[in-house]
Amino acid sequence: MTDPVIADKKPCVIELEAGTYYWCSCGRSQNQPFCDGSHKLTDFSPMEVVIDKKDTYYFCACKHSNNKPFCDGSHKNISG
Repeated sequence: MTDPVIADKKPCVIELEAGTYYWCSCGRSQNQPFCDGSHKLTDFSPMEVVIDKKDTYYFCACKHSNNKPFCDGSHKNISG
């Protein structure tokens, strides 16, 4: 598997309603942090995320979190 594209070096902060969402794991989506199908022809697949309550969520945009799909601060360790 290839490395994901780093979409951003800060989390995507979004207020969401309860529901099912699909987090972009490849970093190619133009609808970050959610999948728009740009992973086609790659080894990546979107991650299903079930949100139970309306709240503000911090989604990983660097695609290197150890707590995917949520930010864990890993973006602070990415060079470049």
